[in-house]
Amino acid sequence: MTKKIAIIGGGNLGTAIALGLIKSKFSNPSFITVTKRNPETLTQLQHEGINISSNNREAAENADVVILAIKPYQIEEVLINLKPVLNPKKQLICSVVTGYSIDEIKACIGNDFSILRAMPNTAVAIGESMTCICSYNTNAEKQQLIEDLFNNLGKVVFIEEVLMEAATVLGACGIAYALRFIRAKIQGGIEIGFDAKTATLIAAQTVKGAAALLIENGHHPEYEIDKVTTPKGCTIAGLNEMEHQGFSSSLIKGINTSYKKIEKK
Repeated sequence: MTKKIAIIGGGNLGTAIALGLIKSKFSNPSFITVTKRNPETLTQLQHEGINISSNNREAAENADVVILAIKPYQIEEVLINLKPVLNPKKQLICSVVTGYSIDEIKACIGNDFSILRAMPNTAVAIGESMTCICSYNTNAEKQQLIEDLFNNLGKVVFIEEVLMEAATVLGACGIAYALRFIRAKIQGGIEIGFDAKTATLIAAQTVKGAAALLIENGHHPEYEIDKVTTPKGCTIAGLNEMEHQGFSSSLIKGINTSYKKIEKK
C-alpha cells in the first residue's frame, strides 16, 4: 500500500497500530509517520524504519490517512491545530479515540471530511485485533481502504456508531477480561501441580484453541462445551462449581459496569 499514513499519538495503541502495519507488510515503514510530544521515546519505531516526529501538522499535511490515536481530552485541541492543513479532498480521518463521536470531530474540522471511528484493541501489534468501525461521508473505496488496513491487523466488523461504546467494552476492554481469565487458569494450574511457565503455556494455548474453534467453525460456545462434558465427568463438575460461584454472572456484571462507566463520559 503506497498511501502515506500519519498516526497522531505514539502511545500504546498508536505504536501497536504502526508495528502491526509493518509486520503485516500492509505498508512500507517509510510511508508511516508517528507523532509524539517526546518522539525520542519512539526509538523502537525508528529502528523499524518508521518516521517519528513531534510535528502533528507536518505529519498530517503530507498524509493520505490520518489516524487519531490520542487521549480523549487531547483530541479537540489537536483537531483545531490540524484543521488549517487538512484537505477533505485528500485526507481520510480515522479516529481510534475512545468516547469521542463523529459529530464532535465534525464540530472541530467541518462536515466535508470522510471520517471513520475505529475501535481496535492492543492485539493489533501482532495482527490479532478485533476492530469495530463506523463511518461518515465515505464511499465504498474509502471504506475498503480502512477495512483492508485493519484486516491486516486482525478481524473487522462495521457497526452503527451507537454501538461504538459497547464495542469498546466488549473488544478493547475485553482483552483485559480475557487475560484475567487466563491468569486465573494459570493460578489454578499451579495449585494442581504445574510450574508457572508450563501452566502459562497450557492455559494460553487452550484459550487460543477455544477461540479458534468458534471463529473457524462458527459454532455456539455450548456446542463445543458439550463435546467435553461427559456424564458425571470432571468437566461438568468444574463448570457447575464455577457457575455456583458466579462465574458467568460476574463476567456479565463486569461488562455492564464498564459500559455504564464509559456511557457517563
